[in-house]
Order: sequence, then structure tokens, then C-alpha cells
Amino acid sequence: MCWIKRTAVSDLLPQLAALLLIVSSAGAFGVDNKLSQAEIEEGWELLFDGNEIRHWRNFKKDGLNEKWVVDNGTMKLVGSGGGDILTHKSYRNFDLRLEWLISEGGNSGIFILVDEEGKFIFSHAPEIQILDNERHSDRKVDSHRSGSLYDMVASHPSSHKPAGQWNQVRILFRDGFLQVWQNGVKTVNVTIADSTWNTLFEASKFSSSIGTMFGDFEGFAEARSGHIGLQDHSDPVAFKNIKILELQ
Repeated sequence: MCWIKRTAVSDLLPQLAALLLIVSSAGAFGVDNKLSQAEIEEGWELLFDGNEIRHWRNFKKDGLNEKWVVDNGTMKLVGSGGGDILTHKSYRNFDLRLEWLISEGGNSGIFILVDEEGKFIFSHAPEIQILDNERHSDRKVDSHRSGSLYDMVASHPSSHKPAGQWNQVRILFRDGFLQVWQNGVKTVNVTIADSTWNTLFEASKFSSSIGTMFGDFEGFAEARSGHIGLQDHSDPVAFKNIKILELQ
């Protein structure tokens, strides 16, 4: 009986070896900051290749602040003062994918339709929030949690991950129709300038009827195209696998 068991185990050794080979080679697939051949053929563009920050500059500046660095294959803001950044290129309709990781207690954001006519990057650009939902004070407002269309549409809690973990975001924008997914969960589904949007807008801090210390946000979300932006909210934040597909 013991001999039979030993033989059965020995018979499994080739299969076990093959399994170990598969597991050990798994890292060869899905390499960070790389496009697959299929993505290249579809027309995807990397906005960060893991080695240098070529596609970005500071808001209203030609260059990039030294506090935005490459760190172990990520594009990272290492501290306050780096300034908000935006892509060199402007986009009209697009499918944007990226991953972000926020520090404990941190806050940041992803902007779309960025122009440089307002005083701040957020003067005209809608923001998809990045936040430590467990520690930052903005967690008290549902539409200020990560994955939300900031101050307008709240993300579902099932899309949230703790600080220190990577989050996947997809932003799909076509002719005013904005959809957002965070960690596979749809968090935003709105059309800019329709009646639902207008109601959300009027109740937000971006409405001229409310206004803030930053102004009345005249021209907010009115652009038909714009840059992609990333926010310096004085907290360390990292990004990787940033890629975009321009749509017709």
C-alpha cells in the first residue's frame, strides 16, 4: 500500500514541475508600463514608460518640477510643492487607464478637459478623486471619496481600497458622456451639460451661485477637449500604467 502511494506521488512530479514553471514565469505577463502588441495595433499610447516623465509638464509652465520623480517604475510626487501637472497633448474623446497609490491620509486627483485659462487647474477641469478614505477628512463627504466625480457624483464604497494599495481607474469620455470605473466598479455615469449634470453642478462648489475662495468657476467643464491632469494636494502619490486611446 505504501509502495502504491509513493508511485502515485512520483507520477505527479512532472505535472508539479510544470505548475511551478507556470507560477515562476507569471511575472513575465502584464509587465508594468508596457503596451501589448494588441494595444499597440489598436493605437494606445503610454503616458509614462516607467523610466522618464516625457509626456507631462507643470500647469502653466514649460517644464516639470523636480518633486515629480521616477521611483521604482512609478511616477511619483514625493512632497508638497511639486505643483499640478498635465499632459503636453490635448484630448477630445478618449479611453484613459491608470493605477494610483495614495499615502496614508493623502489626497490627489485626476483631471480631464484641462485648459490653462483659469487661475487653477481645477478652475475648469472636472476631477476624479484620489483619497485615503479611512483617514483624510474629505471622507466625511460621499462625493469626495476616491473614484468620485469630485463634489458631484459619489463613488460606491465597493470600489474603495485602503491607502497603500494600488487602485485601477478607467475614464471613458466621448462627446460629453463621462464614465468612470474604479477597481472594476462603475462609479460615474453622467453626460456633461444635460439636465442631471446641471442639477449636480448647481448643488456643487463649482456653481456660481455658491462659489468659494477660489472663485466662481466660470467656464467649468465647458471645454470640448483638454489635457489630462494630476493633482499636487501636498501628499505623496504614485502612478503607473498610464495609457490612453484616442477615440473618434
